[in-house]
Amino acid sequence: MIVEEIMNTEIHTLSPNNTIREAYQLMREHKIRHLPIIDEQKCVIGIITERDIKNVYPAREVPDSSLFDAPIDSIMTKNPIVGHPLDFVEEIALTFYESKISCMPIVTAGELVGIVTTTDLLYTYIELTGANKPGSKIDIRVTDKPGMLFEISKIFNDHKANVLSVLVHPDGESTNTRILSVRLQVINPLSIIEDLRQQGYNVLWPNLPGVTL
Repeated sequence: MIVEEIMNTEIHTLSPNNTIREAYQLMREHKIRHLPIIDEQKCVIGIITERDIKNVYPAREVPDSSLFDAPIDSIMTKNPIVGHPLDFVEEIALTFYESKISCMPIVTAGELVGIVTTTDLLYTYIELTGANKPGSKIDIRVTDKPGMLFEISKIFNDHKANVLSVLVHPDGESTNTRILSVRLQVINPLSIIEDLRQQGYNVLWPNLPGVTL
């Protein structure tokens, strides 16, 4: 998935000469937490966040203070990290994590065309994992070798269970195994879990005390 598919193209912006008060009011009006700051050519030269404003005055209401009549460029982050519409979402998420940022302006040909925030990434993760759909999650410890996913998927097929997502995690107990986390469009997965265990697979979750599967 590329950034173009998840970025917000309805962008609210200000110029560096706008005041902190104007930024605060614009954020409240549109219920947003990030504002790209652009020049006359629509090039991104900075970004201001809700936290930047709270650092000036932490209260909920803006007081009658000359601090809030100062230009935005006095508190904005200059030359922020930017992305491109064709960047992969995974790369953007890694940049967020490594750089500890909460938003990224998306630029093409030097012009602002969108913005991505941590909320966008979280929503994308939820959609990709199928967590927003009714279903069941099964965690299976498998040997780290080719063909394991294919073999397990045959069991799901036998039960006519639709697979919503598959994630593979490192196993903290062994380097020779992996944790396969599968979300199925099935409300009651007990018969599938029983079948998996009968065929020798180690089902880690669900693991219900007192329940014999």
